[in-house]
Amino acid sequence: MMKVDLRVIGALCRASVLFGTALGVISATPLGAAASDPAAIASSGDPYGSVYRPAPAPMTAIVGATLLTAAGPRIDNGTVLIDGGRIIAVGRDIVVPAGAKIIDGHGKWVTPGIIDPHVHLGAQIGLGPEGNDANEITDPNTAGVWVEHSVWPQDPSFSRALASGVTTMQILPGSANLFGGRSVVIHPVPAVDVSQMKFPGAPLGLKMACGENPKRIYGARNAAPSTVMGEAEGYRKAWILAQAYDREWSAYETGRAQGAKLKPPLRDLNMDTLREVLHGRMKVNMHCYRADEMALAIKISHEFGYHIGSFHHAVEAYKIAPLLAKESICVATWSRRGGWVKFEAEDAISANAALLEKAGVCVTMHSDGATAGQHLNLEAAVGMAAGNEAGLRITDEVAVRWITLNPARLLGIDGSTGSLEKGKAADVVIWNGNPFSIYTVADKVFVDGAPVFDRISGRRPSDMELGQPVDTGAPR
Repeated sequence: MMKVDLRVIGALCRASVLFGTALGVISATPLGAAASDPAAIASSGDPYGSVYRPAPAPMTAIVGATLLTAAGPRIDNGTVLIDGGRIIAVGRDIVVPAGAKIIDGHGKWVTPGIIDPHVHLGAQIGLGPEGNDANEITDPNTAGVWVEHSVWPQDPSFSRALASGVTTMQILPGSANLFGGRSVVIHPVPAVDVSQMKFPGAPLGLKMACGENPKRIYGARNAAPSTVMGEAEGYRKAWILAQAYDREWSAYETGRAQGAKLKPPLRDLNMDTLREVLHGRMKVNMHCYRADEMALAIKISHEFGYHIGSFHHAVEAYKIAPLLAKESICVATWSRRGGWVKFEAEDAISANAALLEKAGVCVTMHSDGATAGQHLNLEAAVGMAAGNEAGLRITDEVAVRWITLNPARLLGIDGSTGSLEKGKAADVVIWNGNPFSIYTVADKVFVDGAPVFDRISGRRPSDMELGQPVDTGAPR
């Protein structure tokens, strides 16, 4: 008689329940209502809407913990009170209502959930071409692609990120092209369709790239761009076309509003995306390492009247910190230096974030990889240590903003998450010690007040891991 592993059967049953529930949600909620007016379709922004629903959760009070709120000074022996998916009180001497679930936080530290503004999880599964759906390497301008159409929700890296305190992330296309496509902001929660993970109301994003990657890839094909000047020409050509496209559609929309019967212009998906940027409805996330190339990108943005929301990687950003502060451009970067394999990264320094902070720049840590994303608190710790060694006095209260409130600001969601403040989403992490210690791990993680990870019970495996040996959730 064949032996049956009841644990595997139970896991499969749970997966089936999740799958059925998810399909019910999807079928009951339209992903995007069809618009009868072509103009509405062209400017609709996001026809692939979010059907994310927070899991139910009881009123919860975390008491006696050290709080790093990202919105003010550290609070010792503090309380965070959560109800209805929101933070309803933060501070000392909070009266806990009867019936609330109480979590003893003595000896623990509590922070907002970590926000990673630059990942490729779900779209770049492995190193081989069969696992890389993040780069549409067919043209320097693929602004019309949407990375969410590539996202595989069963990527085990999502649950590992949750176990490391990451509650929100931006998935971006890769950096092969000048215009890589649209990004998506998600909660890395269990799902069978990416729309169940999408952060409701998060602004849309466009990925652009400068530097070695586009010119290396297309130069190897004896195609443009093969130089930095070729990249600049490629940007300018695209924006000239986008401005013409915008004028055509704006004239059509104005005429329709005035009652004229007009034939709509022909739609172009690349131009739809760039038009959103020109109207300020889409945030530009630009992969760029060198200071001179960031300065050039800013000049081009001035020429065509759009705003660069953030430079990513940006290891030479410290060289132009005052310019970035003046332009209100955020920087997403790393702190650990070493192992660089690109010339454009040779001037990276660990104090980059600290120098940007002192210049008034919105600076954040990012991962750009599955493993690095499980240690963003330590990425911030390295940047803090380097800044303090340079005499810049970076405190825990500052460093926590680099992985919480600042990336929320970069993504345009800081009004609803990123700090422990009354009224904000209860995206919360309980750590077993100071989060900037290498010995610290996340004990409990909440998304919209719902518990999504507990170190005692371990992380929930991806469906792809069912029946396979699974780790207990310790960050790798």
